[in-house]
Amino acid sequence: MRFLALVFIIVPLTEMMLLFEVSDRIGGWPTLGMVVATAVIGLQILKRQGLSTLLRAQERLQSGALPAQEIIEAMLLAAAGALLLTPGFITDTIGFLLLTGPLRRILARRLLHSGLVTTMSTGTHYRSWSPGAGTGDSGGTVVEGEYSHERGSLSDRRPEDSEPPLK
Repeated sequence: MRFLALVFIIVPLTEMMLLFEVSDRIGGWPTLGMVVATAVIGLQILKRQGLSTLLRAQERLQSGALPAQEIIEAMLLAAAGALLLTPGFITDTIGFLLLTGPLRRILARRLLHSGLVTTMSTGTHYRSWSPGAGTGDSGGTVVEGEYSHERGSLSDRRPEDSEPPLK
């Protein structure tokens, strides 16, 4: 957690220092133009790469395989998009690196095989519930019984016809 806090402090400060330095060398408007241009170009590339990854994931699903590699690549592409929209040259560089197909595939494969990202099975779990047993696994009493449909609604019944409540 401390590492993330440091990243969120150090990266923006470094980005601002670099933007000020570039602005001093080439001017403010050209620097702003470069930041906007890298965002626009990066997002165009992101669209193409995202579509390509989506198509590969659909092919894997149709062949009956789990598209784990493609899912991780899609997450990396989302991170690349966020980095490209963040103004700055360092974040744009990292974003463009994540957009490169071969590098992104290698990184996704390593993340998948490292165990840092795990796949989950889709097993179905059933839990029984009975009235009065609560919502948790508190060891409530399960009452077995039978159900039969009686004629008439509850409002049609007389109080003397009903059974006394169980205690």
